[in-house]
Amino acid sequence: MNFVLKQERGFKYIEEGKGEVLLLLHGLMGGLSNWEEVIAFFSQKYRVILPILPVYDLPVITTGVKTLSKFLNKFIKFKKLENVTILGNSLGGHVGLIYVLAHQDNVKALVLAGSSGLYENAFGGSFPRRENYEFVKERVQYTFYDPATATPELIDEVYKLVNDRHSVIRLLAMAKSAIRHNMKKDLHKIHIPVALIWGKNDKITPPEVADEFHETLPDSELNWIDCCGHAPMMEHPAEFNRILKEFLDKRNI
Repeated sequence: MNFVLKQERGFKYIEEGKGEVLLLLHGLMGGLSNWEEVIAFFSQKYRVILPILPVYDLPVITTGVKTLSKFLNKFIKFKKLENVTILGNSLGGHVGLIYVLAHQDNVKALVLAGSSGLYENAFGGSFPRRENYEFVKERVQYTFYDPATATPELIDEVYKLVNDRHSVIRLLAMAKSAIRHNMKKDLHKIHIPVALIWGKNDKITPPEVADEFHETLPDSELNWIDCCGHAPMMEHPAEFNRILKEFLDKRNI
């Protein structure tokens, strides 16, 4: 399915379908391809919007999760969106959590998949041997339970990214920001419904992270997907969509 990338007022985004708003937030090295199956399925009933987060376009000094949340707020105001349901994977979940804390009255529900915000196995302070294609390939495959999910196109995309000095500096700055910004003390303030859809074999944000989110968020449900890594909507899209649909139906969204 081909989606049109719209560009308006400095924002780049996908918008498909009509109805209640599902706002998708990609991860640190994610993008449109991560959410293709979700957009295709839910745009039949919902207005599905995916803004491209400016991870690699910010000044290094302001590169961080809080800045992305401010960007998200500007985008939501620009689009005049109300009562949205936010879905975030990895860094996108973290950005969504920060937005919800400040604008809870404008969010119906939150869906987190492999979200950062508590603990994650990121790159640390560097990306060693980034010139080595096989090393980058291994790191991308590490994201998934089934290494074959890491297509040659995806590996090539990440290889190009981490070998661009401008981009890799911001990637590392954003990763450090996400690690430093621990949200445990604030999660009890979030009272909207939260669905946690987690890969049982996630090595980036392992199962104990999902358990901690579930224990700390007042109104949450935890759903596991077996034989699945850090990006369940990519690795098991049909199962992810089924769980998400059940959650939305149950909450009358």
